[in-house]
Amino acid sequence: MKLLHLKNFPILRQLQLEEALLRLETDNYCIINEGSPPAIVMGISGKMEELIDQKKHSQNPIPIIKRFSGGGTVVVDEQTLFVSFLCQKDLHEFAPYPEPIMRWTEGIYKEALALDAFHLTENDYAIGEHKCGGNAQYLRKDRWLHHSTFLWDYNPALMDLLLHPKKTPKYREKRSHGAFLTCLSEHLPSKDGFIASIKNTLAGYYPVREVSLDELQIYLEKSHRQNTTLVSFELI
Repeated sequence: MKLLHLKNFPILRQLQLEEALLRLETDNYCIINEGSPPAIVMGISGKMEELIDQKKHSQNPIPIIKRFSGGGTVVVDEQTLFVSFLCQKDLHEFAPYPEPIMRWTEGIYKEALALDAFHLTENDYAIGEHKCGGNAQYLRKDRWLHHSTFLWDYNPALMDLLLHPKKTPKYREKRSHGAFLTCLSEHLPSKDGFIASIKNTLAGYYPVREVSLDELQIYLEKSHRQNTTLVSFELI
């Protein structure tokens, strides 16, 4: 498995890279990114008028991105930790469908976190009854991608740019963002330690080789289907 560790890399560029690797590559990847500037990221079918508070966003504008994969809407900033896996379906024995993939990532993260209370609940990563991360997926015939988004910490003012979604997980029980979320910083001594633990966990299961962004730049330059877009809020 090839491992790319990015720092201060905008989430828009990360998603563009992931889409290129998904469509053009056949190698298996883990991409870790920390330090992305603030942005709102929607799933490909997300509707801004249902997800984002237009008035608050006009007072605190940050980029709005529509990614190529499905799933919900997230606010990200420098304290968000992204971990993505791009895998050929024959890498694992489990069927390449959403539930088995999420159970596999749950096992990887549970080992890396070493927190008994960490678990997958519905489609979220949680510690106890509080969400600490989300995910989205894209499945192809012979290849799949799984994004994970973890809250090391978060800015309540940015989180407040999101409207309360119409569809929420049952375990949320109509709680506000503040009452529903928890940060990994409240449970772990350091972000660097968590990242190192993810790398060590993967190395226990796969031959891992770290690669540089320069090595992968060629895929961004090749022609391929591109559904990741920067969206203008004025379209509402």
